[in-house]
Amino acid sequence: MINSSGIGVYLRGCLPHLINSGNNFILIGNNEQLKSYASYSNVKILNCNIKPFSLIEIFFFPCGISKQINNTDVFYSPYINIPKGITIPVFTTIHDILFLDMPDIVSKTGLFIRILFYRRAYKISKLIFTVSEFSKSRIEHHLGKKKNIIVTYNAVQQIFLDYRVNIENVQKKDTIIFIGNIKKHKGLESLIEAFKLARIDGLKHQLIIVGSDKNHRSSDKSIIKKINSFEKDAICFTGYISDEKLLELLNSASLLVQPSLYEGFCYPPLEAMVSGTHVLISDIPVLKEVYEEFPVIYFKAGDSEDLKEKLTELLLNNKLKTLSLPEHLLNKYSFNKTASIILDYLKNVHGLTQIFTDKKYLSGLIRVNQEGNLRLSMIGSVEVPCNPWTDKEGLIP
Repeated sequence: MINSSGIGVYLRGCLPHLINSGNNFILIGNNEQLKSYASYSNVKILNCNIKPFSLIEIFFFPCGISKQINNTDVFYSPYINIPKGITIPVFTTIHDILFLDMPDIVSKTGLFIRILFYRRAYKISKLIFTVSEFSKSRIEHHLGKKKNIIVTYNAVQQIFLDYRVNIENVQKKDTIIFIGNIKKHKGLESLIEAFKLARIDGLKHQLIIVGSDKNHRSSDKSIIKKINSFEKDAICFTGYISDEKLLELLNSASLLVQPSLYEGFCYPPLEAMVSGTHVLISDIPVLKEVYEEFPVIYFKAGDSEDLKEKLTELLLNNKLKTLSLPEHLLNKYSFNKTASIILDYLKNVHGLTQIFTDKKYLSGLIRVNQEGNLRLSMIGSVEVPCNPWTDKEGLIP
């Protein structure tokens, strides 16, 4: 899932900086997923397909792979699912604590399993990284304050920064972008209601939902019914799209709306602003933290009337021009900084050998030799079908 949303973005952002750090890496995972890294002279790929959140991963993880991991000194996981059999010190990134803060978005069985994963990762980890002060506070609230928690903010991928040379030449279209899934915490329902009210007031823009209208849960069918009540072409779903296509949509859009009720960091507003597009976002604490200095416009979270007023004010009464962020905001969040902080803590805390792993997308070991160089072995898993609209992987209810 290195090519998917969420943690896939995190990996695509951090990996180039890890690989270009002057150290040697072994990437262990699906060959097809990792082929873009095969050309690096300091990277070796070892094919391995283990499903994330599977019984094999948690209870019957291959001893041969575990042995390779345990021959190093430190295990780092940028997700909460840590394979069985790891006996060396573990470091983890917990991006958010969503399912403990909003337990009603999953089944009771799914919640129980996730609680086990959260608690296991917290218990096993020597040190925890997270992506915002908000997430840090929620981790401490639910799991305790015994562990040191380091905030390493997410960032925008380099491809978005590289694309900026084109933003002034793109003609804005009458489109509104929403990026996210159908789950309650993304706030899509309030956006749909506000969009309907705005169209009554004369708004002609099309709402583009980056994702798919397929594979949604039964509890989400009410949103689908509301969407289907609109006239043809008022709302469209993109299905899975590449980063390049996302860039085109963001760059040409009049506005990105992020109506989230809960996030750990939230990439889309940053990606939109870097792409030259204004953003309208909910006033939840984490978005106020992350985007405090940015030229964003807030609306009251969950309030479709307030969102409608902001939409009509911005799109009916104004012609939004291309947004240009100043240099200090473009550089505020950087995956280079994130990767450097993680590596520095691993080196400072344990000295010789580290492991970098992502068992949801890839996993791996980072090894430091006596000269201070790292050898990174990424132990990966088969890519699990998942689209950003549902986040449904079929492995946890």
